Amino acid sequence: MKITTFLAYTLLAPSPLEASQTVGAAGAALGSLKSIDYRFFVAGGTCAAISHGITTPIDVVKTRIQAEPKKYDQGLYDSALKILKSDGPGVLAGGLGPTVVGYGIEGAMKFGVYEVAKPIFAGLLGGDIITANNKALAFLLASMFAGAVAAIILCPMESTRIRIVTDPDYANKGLLTGLPKLVAEEGLLSTFGGIWAMLSKQVPYTFGKQVTFDVFAGLLYAFFSQHGEALSWIGESSEKWVVSVVAAFTASLFACIFSQPGDMILTETYRRDESGKQKSFPGVVGKIYSQGGFPQFFTGTGARIVHVGLIITSQLVIYDIVKQLLGLPATGTH
Repeated sequence: MKITTFLAYTLLAPSPLEASQTVGAAGAALGSLKSIDYRFFVAGGTCAAISHGITTPIDVVKTRIQAEPKKYDQGLYDSALKILKSDGPGVLAGGLGPTVVGYGIEGAMKFGVYEVAKPIFAGLLGGDIITANNKALAFLLASMFAGAVAAIILCPMESTRIRIVTDPDYANKGLLTGLPKLVAEEGLLSTFGGIWAMLSKQVPYTFGKQVTFDVFAGLLYAFFSQHGEALSWIGESSEKWVVSVVAAFTASLFACIFSQPGDMILTETYRRDESGKQKSFPGVVGKIYSQGGFPQFFTGTGARIVHVGLIITSQLVIYDIVKQLLGLPATGTH
């Protein structure tokens, strides 16, 4: 063995203690995979499908505002009246099928993968999910990973939904007819053309929603625990409702702010240019910025706050309810 090779190996090779710690962390992380609890996936899919489905009309108006800001420039309420007058009430259910199916699958994966990934990342970082000092980092990494997985799954559904809402050729289509039409006309890979835009929305959205919900729920339960005597009149069952609703509403605000630019980018990405082609991610970002600078990325924020606030608050409350019905602990209690 050459002396340089020997020195490099000696200096760079991990010590026995470091090696054993690395192997131990990896083993703990892989061990978490053996205990995957599918109840998280069921609860996530249920809450996402319900919450996104009931807010479809608001999403239609919000998407129209983002897609045609010059035409719909009078706010959420006036824009809704204008859409109803020109297209009829049925248009507000546009994209309901892709929304329920797409977000049902996306929610199952987002919540399920997030819950499964938390102890895995905590293990890789050298701790456990309950006592580790790196809990916040584990939550962050888990949310980013879950958001990326959800974005990939959701891409074809979201591509179909936005085309149904913004393209007259798809106006009377549903998921079962719209998606095959899109694939037949442009190919399956075309439905993933907005993957970077989807990631720019879903990753910060997942972080803002799920990590904030986890953190605030834990803080609220700690507050109730410290002031138990003074707040004993609330009752244990009411306490869970208060924590769930307040933490969910707070999470909705964070998720809305963090993901609004990505949502704007996503809508603009799926709009076709004059030649009928989908625009590139850098081209979309540049176009939006050229129309009004950084504030332009927050077009339709008012409608999105209403939309996202309703979705996330209801979604996370339903998630907590379904989790507990399935025998899982409430968020923030472990």
